[in-house]
Amino acid sequence: MATGKRWTRDELLIALNLYHKLTFGQFTARNPVIIAVANKLGRKPGGLSMKLCNLASFDHALKMRGIKGLTGASVLDEEMWEEFHANLVESAPASEVAFRALFGAADASEMDVTPKNGVRVHKAPTGPTVTSATLKVRRGQEYFRQAVLNNFGGRCGVTGLDVRELLIASHILPWGKHESERLNVRNGLCLSRLHDAAFDIGLIAFDTELRLKLSKRLKSALPQRAVAENFAAYEGVALQLTKDAVLPDEKFLAIHRTAVFQT
Repeated sequence: MATGKRWTRDELLIALNLYHKLTFGQFTARNPVIIAVANKLGRKPGGLSMKLCNLASFDHALKMRGIKGLTGASVLDEEMWEEFHANLVESAPASEVAFRALFGAADASEMDVTPKNGVRVHKAPTGPTVTSATLKVRRGQEYFRQAVLNNFGGRCGVTGLDVRELLIASHILPWGKHESERLNVRNGLCLSRLHDAAFDIGLIAFDTELRLKLSKRLKSALPQRAVAENFAAYEGVALQLTKDAVLPDEKFLAIHRTAVFQT
């Protein structure tokens, strides 16, 4: 293992990708994801763990929750942090490409990054190739999905459902209308497919305390069992988030309540 060598821009791009796929409390040398990435980088898990904690010192979203990163970040660390977040539409897909290349993932294959299982590459399905433009969008979406789901602990924020195949990384501000926020983890909610659909068309929303609100249209469907069990049972309950998660942006939720929610 290499020790004592300076971090390169390429390595920091991968570290920034990983940073947003884990929560602060998961930046440990024992985390299977960190072990896997560190091995691929030729670094020790403890070194990668420390670098992620250094990067956390620049994260204002964590500071809002009273969480501070480690001191000792380099000038290059700060430069890369600023560059990455100044243009997520470009930097996030680029980081996903670099992350996938690190693990030798084919273009059509799928990757899962979870604190429990580490990094897994799934066999590429057969089918037509995609254009580079489409591939860029896909890489951005993959980055966003992994970041949002892991920020919520791999569970639906409303119900706690933890079947990953049934979870959606929902955009608070719509993908098509807010390009600069498309890949911002604070613009994401981890919801079941049912609750994602309801949120998207304004049947549900979340208040300033992140508590579930039901629209009049949805309430009018009561006492249907499906509505009662999937929605009414959670009305007024706050989104389920881990203590070190990055919170959804309240400004974005306020826009959704005003522009989309069917009061």
